[in-house]
Amino acid sequence: MPKVSEGYYEKKKQEIIDAAYRVCARKPIMSIEMKDVIAETGFSHGVVYRYYQDLDDVLRDLVVRINRENAMGEKLHAIIDGKKATEWKTVIREICDMLADYLKGVGADVLKISQYCDVLAMSDPERVKVIAGKIGKEEASPFLELVPVLAAYLTEVIQKNALKPKHSVDEIIQFIIASYHGIQTGYVLSTCYDARQLEGKYDPKVMFSCLADSVILMLSRP
Repeated sequence: MPKVSEGYYEKKKQEIIDAAYRVCARKPIMSIEMKDVIAETGFSHGVVYRYYQDLDDVLRDLVVRINRENAMGEKLHAIIDGKKATEWKTVIREICDMLADYLKGVGADVLKISQYCDVLAMSDPERVKVIAGKIGKEEASPFLELVPVLAAYLTEVIQKNALKPKHSVDEIIQFIIASYHGIQTGYVLSTCYDARQLEGKYDPKVMFSCLADSVILMLSRP
């Protein structure tokens, strides 16, 4: 391949990822082939394969870009930092409100791609494991970066407020994760796929407010 500038190289890669994004927003990832992405770019096979070895390499960079653009670490720390231990209920509500804003703010295409990735993980876990193995810690899912920070915070809250929840911090975190995915699925179905029977039933603000109430009760009652 002729020597090109770093800027040109990155521009071409971004154009390929842009094309992959459009394709993945239109159809399930399981049914996508490299030829679909190539056709979307308008480039020749040779040009695309100069930058990416296969479809999974493309998907890896697509996921990394989405994760980087939607990081929530700074927002999470802004909510937690500086708050007193006795203000933990307010913190829980603000975190859940942040998740609602995140869900509504990322856009329908990103949510659909996320759902497709979940289905791919269930149908072909080994493939997803390989792709995930190429994603660095700093490039991982925004939701994954929330987990250790929230776990540490809940542990501190329980200790400083002498709370005696029936469930462990890990169990509460798993409940939050499961609830998040459930809310996301309902929201995607009601907004992206015209599921009229769900219309108006998955307002993220309302759903995450219910989640906040549930987490607060789980922490408050033995």
